[in-house]
Amino acid sequence: MERRIVGKTNCKTPGNIVSPSDCGEDRRSRNRATPTQPARRWPAQTRMSSLVDSRAPTPRTDGKTSTSPLWRLVPLVHRHKGRFWGGMSLINAGRLLEAFMPLFLKTGIDRIAAGDPRLLMPALAILGLMVLRYAAFNLGRRHVREVGVAVAYELRQRLYWHLELQGPRFFSRYTTGDLMARAINDITLIRQLIGMGTRLLFVLGFSGLIAFIFMFNQSPSLTLLLLPALPVFAVLGWIIAKRIFTQSTQVQEGFSTLSAQVQENLNGIRTIQTHAQEARETERFEATSDAYARDYYKLMFLNSGLTSAMLVATGFTTLIVVGYGGMQVVEGAITLGTFTAFIFYLAMMLAPIREGGIMVTLFQRGGSAAARIFDILDHEPEIRDAPEAAPLDEIGGAITLHHLSYVHPASGGDGGWPALNDVTLDIKKGEMIALLGRVGSGKSTLLRLIVRLLDPPPGTVYLDGRDIRMLPVTQVRNEIAMVPQDPFLFATHIAQNISYDNPERTTEEVWRAAESADLEATIRRFPDRLETLVGERGVTLSGGQKQRASLARGLIRDTPVLLLDDCFSSVDTETEEFILSRLKELRKGRTTLMVSHRVSTARHADRIVVLDEGRVAEVGTHRELIAKGGLYATLERQQGRRDELAQTVAHRAGADSGGENA
Repeated sequence: MERRIVGKTNCKTPGNIVSPSDCGEDRRSRNRATPTQPARRWPAQTRMSSLVDSRAPTPRTDGKTSTSPLWRLVPLVHRHKGRFWGGMSLINAGRLLEAFMPLFLKTGIDRIAAGDPRLLMPALAILGLMVLRYAAFNLGRRHVREVGVAVAYELRQRLYWHLELQGPRFFSRYTTGDLMARAINDITLIRQLIGMGTRLLFVLGFSGLIAFIFMFNQSPSLTLLLLPALPVFAVLGWIIAKRIFTQSTQVQEGFSTLSAQVQENLNGIRTIQTHAQEARETERFEATSDAYARDYYKLMFLNSGLTSAMLVATGFTTLIVVGYGGMQVVEGAITLGTFTAFIFYLAMMLAPIREGGIMVTLFQRGGSAAARIFDILDHEPEIRDAPEAAPLDEIGGAITLHHLSYVHPASGGDGGWPALNDVTLDIKKGEMIALLGRVGSGKSTLLRLIVRLLDPPPGTVYLDGRDIRMLPVTQVRNEIAMVPQDPFLFATHIAQNISYDNPERTTEEVWRAAESADLEATIRRFPDRLETLVGERGVTLSGGQKQRASLARGLIRDTPVLLLDDCFSSVDTETEEFILSRLKELRKGRTTLMVSHRVSTARHADRIVVLDEGRVAEVGTHRELIAKGGLYATLERQQGRRDELAQTVAHRAGADSGGENA
C-alpha cells in the first residue's frame, strides 16, 4: 500500500523565470507510482500563488524611475477602481446629504422663533437624512478600507515573489530583519494610506467645496471672512509635512535595524549563550531600541504639533465667525436659524481640516513606506532567463566547463575577489566526479555556477552541449539537484522536508530516500517517525541527522545531475562509506559531482579534480594522483597522519578510562 504526501501546487507565477514545462507532467511525475487505495495524507505543503495579474501594471525595475512612490501606487488602486470609486461616491453622497440637514434645522429654529408649531416635518427630514448619511458613509468607508487591504495583500505577495528571485548579491545588501520590517510594517502603512488617507483627502476637498457653497448661499459676508484663514492651513500643513516625511523615513529605517538585530540574535542564540554574552547583547539591543524610541517620539511630536496647530487655527477661525455672526443676529442682518445653519456648515468644512494633520501624516508615512517597498521591487533579479532561452527536450547530464573564471562581487559594488581562474573540464554523462582542494579553492563556487545560483560568464558552462545561460533557469534547477554544505530544514515534518520538491510523493519513496541517506533507522526510532516535527531549521536534529535529511531530499529527486557540496562533514566515516557505496549504485548512468575535504570521500569517484587557488591543479583517479605525487598525494599524507593521531589519542583515552575503572 502506498501513501502520498500531498499538497497544493500552483504553476501560475509571475515573471519570466517559469517555463511552460513547470505546469505539465515532468519526468518525476511520469516515474511516480499510482496509489492502489485511499492515501494517508500529511498536512499539505503549499506554495502561495502570486496575485500579480498578467494584465496589471508591474513596477519599473530599471532602477532609474523618477516617478513619485505615491504615484506608483495608483495603478494598484486602479485595479480596484470600481470598489474604490464606489466607496468614495458613497462617502461624498453622505457628505452631500449632511449638507441639507442644516437647512431643515434653520427652518425649525426660525419657526420656533416665529411661534410656528409646524416642527414635525423638519425633525423627520433631519432624522431621515441622518440615517441615510451614516449608512452611505459607513458603507463607502468599508469599501475604501477593503481596497487598502487588497492593495497591501497584493504588494506583499509581489514583494515575497520578488525576494524569491533575488541572488546572493541582493541578500548581502539587505538583512533578513530589514526585509521583514518592509514586508510587514511598511506595507501596513501603505494600507492605512489607501484605506484612510485617501478617504480623508477626498472628504476634505468635497466637504470643503459643498460647505463653502452652502455657506455662501446663507451669508456671503460671513463666508468671505473665512478666506484669509485658508492659506494659513495650507502653509502649516506644507511646512510640517516635509519634516514628517523625513522623520518617518528615519523611524522606518530604525525599525528595520531593530528587527534585523532581533532576528540575528534569535538565530545566534546558542552562540550568545555559549559565550555568556547575554548581558552585552541586551545592552546592544537596549541602545538600538532607545534610538528607535527617540526617533518615534520626534515623529509623534511632529504629528501632534500639526494636529494642535490645525485645532488652534480652526478654533480661532470659529471664534471670529461666532463673534461677527452673533453681532449680525443682534442687529437683525441675519436670522438665528441662518446663523445656526452657517455654524453647522462651518463645522462641516473645518472638521476635515482638523483631521488634515492625520491625513498629512498618513500620506507622508505612506509615501516613505512606498519608497522603501519600491526600492526592493526596483532590483532586477541577478539571474534571469535570456530572451532566446529554450528548454532541452531531455537532459543527459554531460557538463563542460570552458575557460571558466569567476570573481565574487564586493558588497559595495566595486571590485571583488577571484574564486575560479580558467577552469576547463569535460564531465561525461554518468560520471562521478570528486572536487577536492583546500578551503577557499573555489569548489562550492563551481557547484553554484553549474546550478545557476550564481551566473557564469557566457560560453563557460555547458549542459549537454548547450550554454547553460541559454536554458530556462527553472529547467536547470529542476534537472540539477544540489545538496548544500549547510543543511536547511523547514519547521515541519521529516516527510515534508524530504519530499519538499514534490509534496505528492508516496511514503515508500520517502522511506527509500531516507534509507539511501542512512537515515531510515534513525527515523524509525522517533515516536512519530516520518511525522516527527523537526523544529525551526531542524533544531531537534543533530548536525549529522540534518545533513542526511538534506541528502535524502536531494536523492529523492533522482535528477540527471546531482551536486553534493561537502554534505558529509558532520557524518562519521563509517556512515559516509555506507552512503557513498549506496550512492554509486543509485546514481549509475547519472552524473554526480561531490565536493569534499576528505581524501577518503574522493577516492570513491571515477575521477578526482583537485583545485588550488581557483585553478585545476590535477585530474585523475585516486591511484593516478597518488602515483603522480602532487597536491593530492600531499593532502592524502597529511590527512593520513591526522587520522593516525586521532586514533592514537582515542586509544590512549580508552586505555586510561579502562585503568581507572579497574
